[in-house]
Amino acid sequence: MKSTVEQLSPTRVKINVEVPFDELKPNFDRAYRKIAEQVRIPGFRPGKAPARVLESRIGRAPVLDEVVNEAIPAKYIEAVRAGEVRTLGQPEFEVTKLEDRDVLEFSAEVDVRPEIALPDLEGLEVSVDDVETTDAEVDEQLDELRARFGTLTGVERPAENGDFVSIDLSAAVDGTAVEEASTTGLSYEIGSGQLVDGIDEAIVGASQGETKTFTTKLVAGEFAGQDAEVTVTLQSVKQRELPEADDEFAQLASEFDTVEELRSDLRERLGRVKKMQQGVQARDQILDILLERTEVPIPEKVLEAEIENRKHDAVHPFDHDEEKFAQALEAEGRTLDEFNAEVQEESEKAVRTQLLLDTIADNEKTSVNDGELTERIMYQAQRFGISPDEYVQRAQQSGQLTAIYADVRRGKALASVVRGTTVKDASGAEVDLTELFGADEADAPAGDETQVTEEAAATPAE
Repeated sequence: MKSTVEQLSPTRVKINVEVPFDELKPNFDRAYRKIAEQVRIPGFRPGKAPARVLESRIGRAPVLDEVVNEAIPAKYIEAVRAGEVRTLGQPEFEVTKLEDRDVLEFSAEVDVRPEIALPDLEGLEVSVDDVETTDAEVDEQLDELRARFGTLTGVERPAENGDFVSIDLSAAVDGTAVEEASTTGLSYEIGSGQLVDGIDEAIVGASQGETKTFTTKLVAGEFAGQDAEVTVTLQSVKQRELPEADDEFAQLASEFDTVEELRSDLRERLGRVKKMQQGVQARDQILDILLERTEVPIPEKVLEAEIENRKHDAVHPFDHDEEKFAQALEAEGRTLDEFNAEVQEESEKAVRTQLLLDTIADNEKTSVNDGELTERIMYQAQRFGISPDEYVQRAQQSGQLTAIYADVRRGKALASVVRGTTVKDASGAEVDLTELFGADEADAPAGDETQVTEEAAATPAE
């Protein structure tokens, strides 16, 4: 086999392959066996008819088709490996010459990873927000914990913000009932923002048994983007009573004996979250600087696939009904053109980010071990609320395991750049992000920091 690589652009090549027929003998043998199983010839058992008999019965063309269809993908992969071509996406094949019993020639056009010249990042410095945990923030966290142990008590007064109510709902668009918007006995916390716009204003001030109507724009379903008249009936009103923030509560809600110990733990947890936010902030700033300083050609087909995937994900909740999707965008105050422009911009950045970080990973000889891959799988499974085994099974079925590996590798590549960057807070003090990104590639935070590290080390393109 002979092959040559023709550079069409910085991001696309044409691979020309020439295969002598004597190299295709194993392909012909498999083709004859496969066709013999499908063709019934008197005097021969299925799969036992000789090649010459098959050809005399069905002709040479079906055999050639079978051989060519099987040989081209395999010979293409062989040519890619021989030429050390870093391909992206699926190739476009064309048979350029087929002379029976002599030679098969074909070409394959495919996107490739471009050569990227990395910028000099010596002396790079970024600034992040200060980490400061206030008493008010600790109080808020404590109140949220108290709310988990709160009790609901019925009240004989008009509904107020923060109350829990039981309501009946119905909606109509131009007199047509919206079935999916009708329900009875729905429990709702006023002010939570979990239902349609306008419902809080309608309920606040209403008493048990009172009915209110208001107009809102629907954001999903058959009537997405249209104005609906909503009727809400208040069946009951309850207020949440919180337990006292004392030592007894601390013993009930935590492993601590005193409320001061509990508050101290909440303050420490808030500090860790803010530290993680510093890491994410530094990571994003550094990535933006990298993209700004680096020319990254974008492979056309890869970009098209990224755009298509993002649009597919956006329309999927609407059963791929583009009209409903457009109506939902309108309800959000956006147009389809604005959405398409956003997807284009986000896709271009995502592709450039992936290519840039792949180049950095190659330059740093970054690798991913089984433990790191397992850690990412555990983290992703937790995010989606499924078991790691189920997540792996889904990833295998969709062919995403390679993509997961690549994402981990890119995250490690970006972390290596962060480690070499000076990070200061708004007050001018240098920030140590070792806990999030490690002192070097071999360092890996353990225990409670795993989830924080995963989020900070993941690339924004994810």
